[in-house]
Amino acid sequence: MDQYALAMSASGVGDEHVSSHRGTLFEFIRFLGRPLWTADTSDADQCLAWLRSSQGRRVPGTRRCLVLRQFYEFLVARYQGDIHALTGHVVSQPIDEFNQPTKPYHDVPRVPPSRAEVEELFSGWRQWLPQARKFLPAARDYVAASLWRRAGLRINESAMLDIRDWRPDLGELDRTWQNRNRFSQFRDHL
Repeated sequence: MDQYALAMSASGVGDEHVSSHRGTLFEFIRFLGRPLWTADTSDADQCLAWLRSSQGRRVPGTRRCLVLRQFYEFLVARYQGDIHALTGHVVSQPIDEFNQPTKPYHDVPRVPPSRAEVEELFSGWRQWLPQARKFLPAARDYVAASLWRRAGLRINESAMLDIRDWRPDLGELDRTWQNRNRFSQFRDHL
């Protein structure tokens, strides 16, 4: 388990997240009462049923299922051969498609607004702008949002822009090199 925590820390996961994963794994170990590598799907079923009955939850925590699944994927990928050589036991994934919650993510996916909705927002904003109490900050916000919309930049991407990212030598239109976003691609400034 320590190697799992070290691997999570090495990948940039925060201490609180690592600690919560360890807590879930220790809870599973206490329930199991034997080495982790001997667990199978029936053990996970019993543990999740116990959690449901003892904590009064209708559905066991999705986070717990995901933590156990991730830990066993780590165990199989890194230590399957060593555990088999030492104990003769083959590690299997106890969380499968039958014992995990049916709806792992309860958040409703965000649907981007339609072009008509975006136009309605900006036209209303333009009409409000002359009556703004502080005109300059309101105009700045409007221009920035308008540029974000036209250039396709996300707000967090534009916050990471630097003066060195502006590259007028790349074409007729001013081009911005987004080297910090996950796609590392060019974005046009219209």
